[in-house]
Amino acid sequence: MTNKIIMIAIPLQPEPIAQIHARWIRLIGCSFLVMLSAAWLSGCATHVGVKPAGLRGAYEEINASALTASKPGTNTRIVLHRYDLIKTYEKDPEAALNTLHQKVDGEDDRRDLRFALSELNFLYAEKLENSQDKHKKLKAPDFFLVSAVYAYQFLFGDSREEPPSPYDNRFREACVIYNRALGKGLATGENGKLEIRDGVRMLPVGPLPVSIKNKSFKWEMSKFDQILCSDDYLVRGFTVRNRSAGMGLPLIAVNSKAKVLSGERVIPLTAFLRIEGDGGEIARGTARAELELYDTFDNTELIVNGRTVPMETDSTAPIAYALDNPDIWSAGLRRFLLIEEEIQPHLVMLQPYVQGRIPVVFVHGTASDLVWWAEMLNTLRSDPVLQKRYQFWFFRYNSSRTVVDSAAALREVLTQKRRELDPDSHDPAMDQMVVIGHSQGGLLAKQTVVRTEDKLWLSLSDTSFDEMDIQPEGKELIQKWLFFEPLPFVKQVVFISTPHRGSFLAADWIRNAIRRIASLPITTIKGAASILSLEGKLRLPSGLEGRMPTSLDSMSPNNKSLMVLADIPIEPGVTSHSIIAIKGDDDPVEGNDGVVEFKSAHLDGVVSEFIVRSEHSCQEHPFTIEEVRRILLEHLASQVF
Repeated sequence: MTNKIIMIAIPLQPEPIAQIHARWIRLIGCSFLVMLSAAWLSGCATHVGVKPAGLRGAYEEINASALTASKPGTNTRIVLHRYDLIKTYEKDPEAALNTLHQKVDGEDDRRDLRFALSELNFLYAEKLENSQDKHKKLKAPDFFLVSAVYAYQFLFGDSREEPPSPYDNRFREACVIYNRALGKGLATGENGKLEIRDGVRMLPVGPLPVSIKNKSFKWEMSKFDQILCSDDYLVRGFTVRNRSAGMGLPLIAVNSKAKVLSGERVIPLTAFLRIEGDGGEIARGTARAELELYDTFDNTELIVNGRTVPMETDSTAPIAYALDNPDIWSAGLRRFLLIEEEIQPHLVMLQPYVQGRIPVVFVHGTASDLVWWAEMLNTLRSDPVLQKRYQFWFFRYNSSRTVVDSAAALREVLTQKRRELDPDSHDPAMDQMVVIGHSQGGLLAKQTVVRTEDKLWLSLSDTSFDEMDIQPEGKELIQKWLFFEPLPFVKQVVFISTPHRGSFLAADWIRNAIRRIASLPITTIKGAASILSLEGKLRLPSGLEGRMPTSLDSMSPNNKSLMVLADIPIEPGVTSHSIIAIKGDDDPVEGNDGVVEFKSAHLDGVVSEFIVRSEHSCQEHPFTIEEVRRILLEHLASQVF
């Protein structure tokens, strides 16, 4: 390698000061030109600045949080920056969390620190939950529960600062983080199963004793083999998912041993963790918590530190879960066509009886079942006014039986339930009952609010009933079917697509075809044989050949008894309404819904008649539901109790 010698010339004589000064001027000038050129070449870029992002882009940056992205939001980054922990959190989240926790345990009681701890614990818990390491997965519920604790403290804890304003983005974010973190924090069972139990939770910041309080939940938790988080499920089939925003974890309690579609099988409830003490007090072992369970049929509000707080509820998910069974959707048709599928007529109460709430009884139509009221129930039960003043019941029956038999069963079931729930008549709400019937169900509903005297009997015979020689069983049956008085506790009826004068689909050829597979053997109805023995003395429908008529025979336009029933006026003191479906844009008076003509559905004397452009099964139409809601609110306005 060749060595190079660098020669430095050193002037032998000192340079004049003027020359030195000139040289420095030239150097400064060159440097300025270099910097100026660099700025020009970079297009005038700056270290700090802005760029257009559009409304959505700017909104996403401003409102980013643990709920929308897997990184801390702007408000939390402010806190991390304050303590120079941004890089620490990225490299070692637990170390950063411990440092912030120590700040809370000290003299820093600022609410933004608690919010940051809530969000950061939530994010870290999610990371643990998604880890492939089983040990880390097991730690996730504890960090989620710590997140819920700090969210609670941000919203309700003591501080020298005022509680957060509802206009603060963090306010609603903290509510949602609390709700979701609580659900994840309770998922301590096998495969993430929720566990509702007393005990001490050993959290990363210390022990937290948790006790269970059943504030309004009427059942023992041991009855339910599953407790599910509503937010873990997507809902299908409903037009909308009704939720009320607030605090608490919406849950679905499932008792698999209870009967399908019974009021004890699927129960909606909300869990709320009430916390006394913040992270510092947990570390010192002086904090405690109560897990409160609320029946959401009865509760919509919480009281926290003297403040009224709305309760988070999900009224749709429990209904969807209960109806997620193919058998119950086909049950109505099976019972219509197959005699072996028959059931005893009964009421289904999807919620326990509550004194002071008016019963609304839904009555389904032909080859149908209570599931076809689901969309209407989903909307009405989520209405904050109706929810507090009404309770919704459903009448299930075999829609193939003759209409007068099913109507008699409805009257008996309602009377029995009225007597069972309020034997001493102390509940005035029970005497303001509303019955809503669709199609054939509307015919049943009418027979709860009319006085027949001997009108129906005379449509079948010219001979007085007392003069007829009828066996006792047959006489009792005829009296039950044809001679009845209005139920005194039914004060409102709503007819939806009701064939008061028959359906054109109940033509002879259709009835004959259906009768071959859906006709009722006389042995299914006690006393029917003695009635059929009078075939030569009564004007019974032709072509029955020793069989009882079906509901289609009952709804034939040629059925004289049905025409008589249509003309019997509704009892004074009962308010009635009609909702009539009409297909297309034709003149309603000349139209039909594909099953029932307007002239059959129209009934004189009703308080209101509402036309909805729909096919026959219009219970799910939003205009039908809104009209029922209007009627129920109007009924409430007339109450004085």
